[in-house]
Amino acid sequence: MRVAVAGCCHGELDKIYETLALAERRGPGPVDLLLCCGDFQAVRNEADLRCMAVPPKYRHMQTFYRYYSGEKKAPVLTVFIGGNHEASNHLQELPYGGWVAPNIYYLGLAGVVKYRGVRIGGISGIFKSHDYRKGHFEYPPYNPSTIRSIYHVRNIEVYKLKQLKQPIDIFLSHDWPRSIYHYGNKKQLLKTKSFFRQEVENNTLGSPAASELLEHLKPTYWFSAHLHVKFAALMQHQAEEKGQTAKATKFLALDKCLPHRDFLQVLEIEHDPSAPDYLEYDIEWLTILKATNNLINVTGSLWNMPENNGLHTKWDYSATEEAMKEVLEKLNHDLRVPCNFSVTAACYDPNKPQTQMQLVHRINPQTTEFCAQLGITDINVSLQKAKEEHHLCGEYEEQDDVESNDSGGDRSEYNTDTSALSSINPDEIMLDEEEEDDDNIVSAHSDSNTPSIEPSSNQGSDFSASFSDIRILPGSMIVSSDDTSGSPTDREGKLDEAVELENEKDLTEMPLKRRSDEHEPEQRKKIKRRNQAIYAAIDDDDDDA
Repeated sequence: MRVAVAGCCHGELDKIYETLALAERRGPGPVDLLLCCGDFQAVRNEADLRCMAVPPKYRHMQTFYRYYSGEKKAPVLTVFIGGNHEASNHLQELPYGGWVAPNIYYLGLAGVVKYRGVRIGGISGIFKSHDYRKGHFEYPPYNPSTIRSIYHVRNIEVYKLKQLKQPIDIFLSHDWPRSIYHYGNKKQLLKTKSFFRQEVENNTLGSPAASELLEHLKPTYWFSAHLHVKFAALMQHQAEEKGQTAKATKFLALDKCLPHRDFLQVLEIEHDPSAPDYLEYDIEWLTILKATNNLINVTGSLWNMPENNGLHTKWDYSATEEAMKEVLEKLNHDLRVPCNFSVTAACYDPNKPQTQMQLVHRINPQTTEFCAQLGITDINVSLQKAKEEHHLCGEYEEQDDVESNDSGGDRSEYNTDTSALSSINPDEIMLDEEEEDDDNIVSAHSDSNTPSIEPSSNQGSDFSASFSDIRILPGSMIVSSDDTSGSPTDREGKLDEAVELENEKDLTEMPLKRRSDEHEPEQRKKIKRRNQAIYAAIDDDDDDA
């Protein structure tokens, strides 16, 4: 089936679907599925805008509300994960996933679903070591700290995903797995984004949690966004046992939705022709959710996941055949995701703006139905009970005085704090123009011994067969020996031959980039020296949100 993948959406649904229609006219047929890698911005109204962690000048309603209200309907099934610029109060209603609009499905904090037999997993948010071991304690109205920590990845979600044993076809994350840049055209990446050089050389760019998942899950495809650049890589995993065929992951990161940017890619993905053409729950994932229900934590205290260290009576929450059978019976052998979207908040009306709309911590009926059916706890119900019992009052008062980017103390099992800035990404939205912390960049002073993935020594020199099913091939997949010089691959030997990829004629000659007839401004306002780089690219002016 034909699958389209989009990078950072930034609320530009109309433009993404328009570009998709253009791709369909140029290509061999219609697209069956659209996957979005975060910063989706499912903004329903003015209250949602206030829950989005961006400066006020980037808070634009965009076009999602038209799909939420029913004025428009997504022309293709759309599945997305959350990033670090979201209407967090809206997504918080659906911690286990659900419909944010007809035909638009959110995977949740972490999730796995199936479509036409293709198994799709994902994790929302970005990695921050100082919040990684906390529970999901945030709720609206958010304070200046929690409006940011709400989208930070937690160890519980990674732990759940690591219980998966069955193969994953596609995995989505917003930020990149750490070390993935060693497996692609690193030279071209650093030419495009020179300010990544120090982090790449120190092996501190990206998420160590995502890297851990990549090493464990070994999906066929891994798609990301966040860094606003198109980059592809091929990671050859080591065989788990002798005699087994080693798996490989095709990684692709995409740009944000702007004119003349590579934000959309169409691929041919193998699927099961006999599988249903509607979205299905994944039985292994449902079983893991049920098994880990007692691990739910809604406090800001640091905690560790169970492991086989003599301190826990149970540490293996993987799904057994018997447990999966019980869950399947509980669902009456019906794994179809119900089309039970409902409007839970007032929709934006351009003729009647409501700037003072109240923020409410809502319980979504989709989540209520899902939890009741599976027999698990709604995180938001637990949060509301904790609020009523005043268990979180002191904690929230403390957060007003403590910076979210404090990296002191024993914060994470990862011995690297990735929250400090060593460089600035001109494409990234700065949350505070006077603040030196940014979620996109990691510290050059971090410990380079952080768990990460290193290229294996047996990586072949010709990967052309591995990419034969990709419909639009980015130039960054062409890897030569010069491109990987200085990378760990060189310890065993250089790649002597460039990878020659198939010539695809359907869409490669005309890349999928948003067209714009707008005239660029000839004069620019004076801005602070440290922020000049943010506005250096012509395309980016005030569109970074």
